[in-house]
Order: sequence, then C-alpha cells, then structure tokens
Amino acid sequence: MNRPSGLGRGLAALIPATSAPDEEAALALRELPVDDIVPNPRQPRGVFDDGELALLADSIASMGLLQPIVVRPHGGHWELIAGERRLRAARMAGLATIPAIVRGTDDDELLAEALVENVHRVQLNPIEEASAYAQLLDDFGITKEELARRLGRSRPTISNLLRLLSLPESVQRRVAAGVLTAGHAKALLMVPTADQQTQLADRIVREQLSVRATEELASLAAADGPVSDNGRQKGERPTPTREPLELPGVNELADTLTEALDAPVSIRVGQRRGRLSIGFDSAEALHRLVDVISRGLAEERREPA
Repeated sequence: MNRPSGLGRGLAALIPATSAPDEEAALALRELPVDDIVPNPRQPRGVFDDGELALLADSIASMGLLQPIVVRPHGGHWELIAGERRLRAARMAGLATIPAIVRGTDDDELLAEALVENVHRVQLNPIEEASAYAQLLDDFGITKEELARRLGRSRPTISNLLRLLSLPESVQRRVAAGVLTAGHAKALLMVPTADQQTQLADRIVREQLSVRATEELASLAAADGPVSDNGRQKGERPTPTREPLELPGVNELADTLTEALDAPVSIRVGQRRGRLSIGFDSAEALHRLVDVISRGLAEERREPA
C-alpha cells in the first residue's frame, strides 16, 4: 500500500532517510515493516480508545502518517520506544510499512537534543514545524519552556504554532503547501468552528485575501457568528456604519495570557463586542485554570485600594 504524502513530515523532515541504520549516528529515518516491530514492555499506557484509534486509522489511510514512531534495534527486530498509538492505527489502516526514527543511542536526552538541534538546520513549513514540536513534547518529555529555551524562541510562539494542528486537515494541507501563510492560519484560529475555518480558507484562496483582511473577517466571525461573502451576518439586515471596537496590541495581550496561564488564549474583536477564549484539553487542565484564575482574583481582592 502506497503511503500518501500527508500534511508534512514533522520530525521526519529533520532526519536524513537511509536504507540501513548507521551505527555511528544518533538517529536515522527508515520505512520499517510493521510486522517487524515489537511492543515496548515498559509501555506505561495499557488502554487505548478503539474509537480514537479508528479515527486515527482513517486519517492515516487518507492522509498518511505525519509523525514517525521511534524504535531501536532489539534481537533481530525493532523495539518500539514511542508511538504505540500510531503503530496500532497504522496496522488498522492496513499499512505494510511505517516511517520510524531508528535510535543509535540508548540516551533519551542525546536523542532529543539531536532532534531539537536539527530544527535549526532544516527549512520546515509551519505544519511540519508544529508537528515536530508536538512529537518532541509527546514522545520525549520535553516541556514547552525547555523547547523554547533551546530554540531561542518565546513560549507563546511555540504554543501558537502548536495550535495550527487544531485546524481542519484541508486547511493544514494548504498551509503546508504554502497556499496559506502562517499569518493566515493564525487568523483562522480565531474562527470558532471548523466549518467556518474551512469556508474562510476557501475565500482567502479565491479572493487572494491579505492577512490583515483575514484577521478582520475572522474577528467578525468570532464575535458575531457566521459571516456571508458580503461581510454581514447571515440573515442580518444592513445596519448603519458604526465605529468598530478598538483594541490595540490584542495579539500581544493574547500571547501574554497564553504564557501566564500555560493555555492557549485568543482575543477576538468584532464590530460590536469582543470575546476572550481560553482553551483546555482535559478535566485536570480546566480545574487548574479555574484554580489559577480564582487565586489571582483572590489576590486582587486582598490588595489595598
């Protein structure tokens, strides 16, 4: 089965492909038969959601596997180090081979360091870069703070780039191909639904919209709901022109909150009102955010007038 090209290559873009592992190299990228890969007996995760695996398998079948698994030579086979969920889904999708990073070292720190260093050497599109960061965070235990420090970038920059992976796959493909810029993609993140993001992406391409024009439409959609091609709310009658809500430095404010709360924050400014959104991906993350905000409010109340 031929593997589709996918949205980008993530960490695969950082590593030269080779037909045989180089014993002297810290890592190499290969296409390995899935049947030759044995599970890691130290895998801490024992339960995998069948529904999530099926969704991932469907995505792999149509789009290919964006993030390679990580293996090491072991007794004539390859022992899985990271990526069991991806391996299981690839088997479900019927893939005969799977892209894998082959470790040439037993030191996880050296492997992660080599991957981070390679980010500086390879020209990646925004989706490949975001995917590489996501895999470093997930598979190698690197924190956003450590990744930002090693790359010489701010933590909000890393967080904002990772948010591109939440865009619909059709939009990610356009970003990876260079049809949409990273600026367009960041503006699309302000749009509340995947359908609206896809519709606005289609309009960007069709009308060759600038990033600034995209930001204005995205802000309007975020604050007021779906927007028709004439720039008004669907079903809304024309209203007299009014001065838009002015909020200079909104992106910088969102970045500051993203860093302070350790969660994705977006500030959307529409024609009549604005909206502040804080993202979370688990119950624990929500409880942590509530605790952080509650403690901040309590501190403010205790301060003397």
